[in-house]
Amino acid sequence: MASLSSAISNPGHILSPNALAHDVKPKKICYSQCHAFFLPPHRSPICRMGFVSGLERKKTLKSRIFASVTVDTPVNTSPEKVQLPKGDTWSVHKFGGTCMGSSERIKNVAKIVLSDDSERKFIVVSAMSKVTDMIYDLIYKAQSRDDSYLSALDAVLEKHRSTACDLLDGDELGSFLAQLNHDISNLKAMLRAIYIAGHATESFTDFVVGHGELWSAQMLSCVVRKNGVDCNWMDTREVLIVNPTSSNQVDPDFKESEERLEIWYSKNPSKTIVATGFIASTPKNIPTTLKRDGSDFSAAIMGALFRARQVTIWTDVDGVYSADPRKVSEAVILKTLSYQEAWEMSYFGANVLHPRTIIPVMRYDIPIIIRNVFNLVVPGTKICRSTEDEDGQGLESFVKGFATIDNLALVNVEGTGMAGVPGTASTIFSAVKDVGANVIMISQASSEHSVCFAVPEKEVNAVSELLKSRFREALNAGRLSQVQVIPNCSILAAVGQKMASTPGVSATLFNALAKANINVRAIAQGCSEYNITVVVKREDCIRALRAVHSRFYLSRTTIAMGIIGPGLIGGTLLDQLRDQTATLKEEFNIDLRVMGITGSRTMLLSEAGIDLSRWKELQKEKGVVADMEKFVQHIHGNHFIPNTVLVDCTADSSIASHYYDWLRKGIHVVTPNKKANSGPLDQYLKLRALQRQSYTHYFYEATVGAGLPIINTLQGLLETGDKILRIEGIFSGTLSYIFNNFIGRRTFSEVVAEAKRAGYTEPDPRDDLSGTDVCRKVIILARESGLKLELSDIPVESLVPEPLKDSASAEEFMQKLPQFDHDLAKKRQIAEDAGQ
Repeated sequence: MASLSSAISNPGHILSPNALAHDVKPKKICYSQCHAFFLPPHRSPICRMGFVSGLERKKTLKSRIFASVTVDTPVNTSPEKVQLPKGDTWSVHKFGGTCMGSSERIKNVAKIVLSDDSERKFIVVSAMSKVTDMIYDLIYKAQSRDDSYLSALDAVLEKHRSTACDLLDGDELGSFLAQLNHDISNLKAMLRAIYIAGHATESFTDFVVGHGELWSAQMLSCVVRKNGVDCNWMDTREVLIVNPTSSNQVDPDFKESEERLEIWYSKNPSKTIVATGFIASTPKNIPTTLKRDGSDFSAAIMGALFRARQVTIWTDVDGVYSADPRKVSEAVILKTLSYQEAWEMSYFGANVLHPRTIIPVMRYDIPIIIRNVFNLVVPGTKICRSTEDEDGQGLESFVKGFATIDNLALVNVEGTGMAGVPGTASTIFSAVKDVGANVIMISQASSEHSVCFAVPEKEVNAVSELLKSRFREALNAGRLSQVQVIPNCSILAAVGQKMASTPGVSATLFNALAKANINVRAIAQGCSEYNITVVVKREDCIRALRAVHSRFYLSRTTIAMGIIGPGLIGGTLLDQLRDQTATLKEEFNIDLRVMGITGSRTMLLSEAGIDLSRWKELQKEKGVVADMEKFVQHIHGNHFIPNTVLVDCTADSSIASHYYDWLRKGIHVVTPNKKANSGPLDQYLKLRALQRQSYTHYFYEATVGAGLPIINTLQGLLETGDKILRIEGIFSGTLSYIFNNFIGRRTFSEVVAEAKRAGYTEPDPRDDLSGTDVCRKVIILARESGLKLELSDIPVESLVPEPLKDSASAEEFMQKLPQFDHDLAKKRQIAEDAGQ
């Protein structure tokens, strides 16, 4: 007691804690774990350490008064304040739950941190993989009064205990496990309180759910220290202050956070700091979170507070892709993105960053790097202010990427009474706000006749009903014609900063959609021109995405092909495709997949593409009964392939009769079949009109001249203003072969059989011998030249003997043809004698 008496009686003597400890053996009480939700709302939590002796309260109070107010000369015993360094010496890293998913992955993260040669490093970590969801589940079970929350809490404990045992040893392990067990005991008590109340407040939930980050930050900092590097860990609730908003978001208080960071750093100076992501505090020191994807936001805020050189977001992908690689296999990793491009792509569903993550770093032009923690050789994607000329000058430099949002519905409010009436749009979107729906996109024509907007499909019924209620009077009076809901929609957004003021980008986009036969339901584009947004049918979304991506990025144009008629011509085509597939892919970026082959009796279908090296075997093994409707549906119904082509290798008029419907559905048609273009004139004109109106191709070059570009040449002449005076040539290779070989002692039937075996004739040689084939070619060329002729307008002299014209089959015709060899030999002799 001598020291205490001396201190009270001698004002010049300072009572030191050490002296007090020696004389009164005080009991230490630590309040550092106090938390705000246990306090009245008007008070801040107090973190302090007090020493209480065994003396009466009155004496203790007096000793403190004398010790604090009777000292004549103040003595500064606190250490010198450490100044927080800011600027390029700091690099910020953020590791998500997947990166921190196991002890091996945490070791890998530590290696990355240690290999960074930056002078100072600030590392933000998420909870271990799935832990946040596990804790949310704990809270849900507790407030549902489900006793299994206890076993679920044990699973959380075991996950972290086993991970720590793999990573740590000695005092570090003992210290961490003691803290872990202490936290789990506290959580058990809190969850018990939730269980009893049947309810958890938001602040209570936020406090509980933040423990995953606390544990992962402590473990990583221990691993870094174990490798010989000085490292402190930060509970960011002590530093990061945010103001909750009404929209389930928070706004950082940068001024207050900066002040608290300087205080924290002065007490915990270190060149390597591991900090908790996701969690923060309110201005009243109440624990809160930055909501989902909050760890990225934490890293960006801390990067801004440190004025860091860069912020690296470590994830499990190689960077930001030009499109979702699960939907577009040819998607490429973007080297750079501007802040605005990343913002737009993340808003429209691209797996980039949360849009708010970009805001803090933009203020100080701090770049964000997206990298793959499992693939360190890939440099990733850099998000920064300027991306000048870093990705070339092709179309892909104008449009950086494409993103989609599914499960949407369009709401269309329409009526002539809307035009020029102030407040209509305000009423519409006020109703949407009252429902609490999120408007993804808005489109309005300048006539003000209609306003349409996209909302999540699950919210559309409530929006529609409230709009009908609000506009009931206008609807009844006819000022509004309808409130229409268009379900099953998806949004496709094209994003690129250089789209602004670049002519042709929109045209290219819509041209690609049109060629894939995609109907656009609504369009929106801001005057900033950073994105063009289109609404399409949900089932068309992937085809649309692939179509526009292949157009801008020159990735492979994937074509689903169906072959009709695998006979001589069709079989030869399949062999050519087999030999050319690799060349088409490598040199022309065309991924051509034969998805089906059908004959008159059997068909072979495939989901991924038929192996053309053994298509005949497969047709025998897996062929099913031919059904043209099912065949076309199979080829065209694949939503992953934007382009569909049917190749008709038959001479069947019933197949040709389907061309119009196929073209109307957006199926391209390629054919050597002459029946459609030489059939009834009205049907031909209807077919050509449809071809001109649509973006669907109808190619029929091989109907005349086989492999020679006769029709294309003729069209080129006409398009450049030439007038066709006369067309001369050998219109039938078959008849040319027959007449050139019908000499000497050879019989006519023998030469025809030889030509048929060689594949020079139509399946039924009568088509050649009757002159009908030549007549059809003449009609096709005449119609291409602008003449409106029917088949019956052309005089034809047939070589088919009259009695054989009605033969039941080609086989019967060939059997009976020798009976007429003498008559045909006589005709030949008469022609020769006349010099013909």
